[in-house]
Amino acid sequence: MTERQEPGLAARTRFGGVLPDASPALSQIPETTANLPQRRARRSLVSGLKSLRRTQWTVRWRAGLTHALAQERAYGHGFLFVPVFLGLGSLIWFSLPQTPGLLKLALLLCIFGMAAFVLRHSESAWRLVMLLSALFTGGMMLAAWEAARMDTVLLDTPVTTLVRGTVTARETTDRGYWRYTVAVAQTAEPQLKRPPARVTLLSRGREMPVEIGGGIEGRARLSPPSGAALPGLNDFAFDSYFKGIGAVGYFYGKPQAISGLDEDSKNVITTWRVRIGEAIARWREAVGARIRGTIGGDAGAIAAALVTAEERAISRPTIEALREAGLAHVLAISGLNMVLAAGTFLIGARTLLSLVPGLAHRFPIKKLAAAGALIMVFAYILISGGAVSAVRSWIMISIMLVAVFFDRPSISLRNVALSALIILAITPSAVTGPGFQMSFAATLALVAGYAHWRERPGREALPTRHRTGPLKAVGGFFAGLLLSSFIGGMSTMIYSAGHFHRLAAYGLIGNVLAMPIISIFVMPFALLAMLLMPFGLDRYPLLIMGQGLDWMISIARMVSSWDGEVTTGRIPDHAFMLIAAGGVLACLFRTWLAASGLAVIAAGLLVAWTSAVARPDMVVAEDGRLVAMIKEGEAASNRTKPPDFVFSQWQRALRFQDHQAPLQRSDLMLKDAAAPTSGAEDAAGIRKIKPPIDREAARAVIRRLLAEAVAGRFICVPKQWCAATARQGWRIVTVEDVRFVGVACDEADIVVTPVMLRFGTCRSSALLLSGQSLRRSGAVEIYGLDSPKMEKAVGRAEMRVVFAQEQLQRPWAKHRTYDWRTGLFDAREADE
Repeated sequence: MTERQEPGLAARTRFGGVLPDASPALSQIPETTANLPQRRARRSLVSGLKSLRRTQWTVRWRAGLTHALAQERAYGHGFLFVPVFLGLGSLIWFSLPQTPGLLKLALLLCIFGMAAFVLRHSESAWRLVMLLSALFTGGMMLAAWEAARMDTVLLDTPVTTLVRGTVTARETTDRGYWRYTVAVAQTAEPQLKRPPARVTLLSRGREMPVEIGGGIEGRARLSPPSGAALPGLNDFAFDSYFKGIGAVGYFYGKPQAISGLDEDSKNVITTWRVRIGEAIARWREAVGARIRGTIGGDAGAIAAALVTAEERAISRPTIEALREAGLAHVLAISGLNMVLAAGTFLIGARTLLSLVPGLAHRFPIKKLAAAGALIMVFAYILISGGAVSAVRSWIMISIMLVAVFFDRPSISLRNVALSALIILAITPSAVTGPGFQMSFAATLALVAGYAHWRERPGREALPTRHRTGPLKAVGGFFAGLLLSSFIGGMSTMIYSAGHFHRLAAYGLIGNVLAMPIISIFVMPFALLAMLLMPFGLDRYPLLIMGQGLDWMISIARMVSSWDGEVTTGRIPDHAFMLIAAGGVLACLFRTWLAASGLAVIAAGLLVAWTSAVARPDMVVAEDGRLVAMIKEGEAASNRTKPPDFVFSQWQRALRFQDHQAPLQRSDLMLKDAAAPTSGAEDAAGIRKIKPPIDREAARAVIRRLLAEAVAGRFICVPKQWCAATARQGWRIVTVEDVRFVGVACDEADIVVTPVMLRFGTCRSSALLLSGQSLRRSGAVEIYGLDSPKMEKAVGRAEMRVVFAQEQLQRPWAKHRTYDWRTGLFDAREADE
């Protein structure tokens, strides 16, 4: 490089590649060039101020967060999150299709637990992460341990057999029938290879029932507990597995009372736990029968349900009226019932003891009354059946009463957390059910709301002389009732929508009108009647209780007549989780951090509003007997009167009201096909032989049915088959007679039959859903490609098929893979 080039290089370096002599226009804007350093300084100052503000805001936000967390730790609210993460771990374990074993979970728990112990004095975030991971893993381990120790045998396939066993419990229905819980001792004709240990059987007679603890024998139709009515809905087989019920069914004719079971069976069923359970069951039944006999009608059935939790005697219309009026929670033995009973006893006993001269000066009558209330609620839980809501209420009330002995606050979030911990440690499967979730959500919201109300600003400044007036007391009672009803309804709304897909729009009005009656006339006189029942003086308290319940039923019918029930349909899972998590955060935090819960709730509501759950175009029940094509607000099924148990769940989940019954064409019935179908049984369970059919005649009939079928509606030949053409162009045939399956496969795109076929596919490549395949898959949803937000079809070019049972290796679904002929579980085919 020459010397002449060096200045140019320096200038080019300084001015960014522009030579001073190369731009004549540069000399014409000296002012702009002169102001450049000032503009740069000004921009630098502004950016510096913005950076300073951001830094100050960050420092202030971190300081506020640190201070809020310190306050939460000072309040001891960290303990409240222990059951939250334990329950979350259990919930995730039950939701996963494949889970790690107990040993792997135990190893993870040791790792996270040791890490949390090592970091116990650290202030870093890793300590919190390890602790929460340990709690989460502990919840998963509790769930795995419960599933392993239950080991309930679920019946693999429907069967008719002779059942002999012992009645461990019984209850009456609204029609006067009896439903027995039977500990199975023997099965015969045929003898089952995997007999369930306990079954529930309905006797459709109104004869004298078999006594609890007595032997029972009868020919019965047994079926496995049903699965989910649709993918994502409640799996009743899951509930039955953890209740120890292996099959459900009914007796053919009248069951017989027997005695003289063999010694082996007697040794199994007469253990001390069974004997105690039978004694409590007799006690429950005697109390329920006494209440129903004294009051009578639906009021008597509800009164018995409030004491013994036996709800089957309540008529269906009354139950629906209570649900639509937002009063269904009254039927459950929950915190309301337990608090009213314990509170009435506590106040009454304390008042009576205070009337004894000199007793209040010598003994702490409040603690004596609390001890009596503790005994009373223990007796209450014994005869209540042990539902999750009742157990939660009993534990919490017991903790509150024990706190009275030590002069500690009774109502606190810590008591709620303790009761949740006890339930999760014993039965972690309860966390998946609506009973646990709704019960704790309502209690958590009410206790948190009470705490905020008690600590509201200016409360201490209120003049005390205005608090004792009668009008003020009455106004405070109704204001508290209105506020508690509002909080309870709002806190359980998401769970009602998520599990039952329905909301009671006028539930607040129903509760405000009915709760004073329940608080004044129903529960106090129910408690008085129970105390007087051993002496035979319970008649008049029960009659007063029944009158209050009659008023409550009238209120429920009036509110339900306003047609205020809102069907929500299925909501997105992530929206449900966001709203539920936000509610927990809003209740557990005491500082301004509670606002984070409200923000999470708002996010969940936004997701629920903007995200639509795709509606299937066709659904099939898991037994293959009910098939429906779904359109906006309407479903066309292959049954004139579809079974209400399944169809009502479809209505709420898929948001349709109208039902389009099939057209009947009895004139097209093939005469040589009038015999019973393959596998059909008479009342004794004996299979019958069927004659052959004319395949060409059957082919002509099915083609005529498909040609005449109105789009979107079934046309049926009774007891043989139904046909329909969907709006997507699918040709759908449902077959009741097995002899028509081959012809249906040749002519249709989708074939559904409840018959247990030995083959699984059609040669024509039509989709075949038989009793055998539905046994493994559960209920089925079918989506067309034109449905909104559908993924690319898998397997078939015109539809996407979704099964309710995603996998079959979980303990409550494994029975679906059992083959009674070989006595083996077909794990390979289940995985496929």
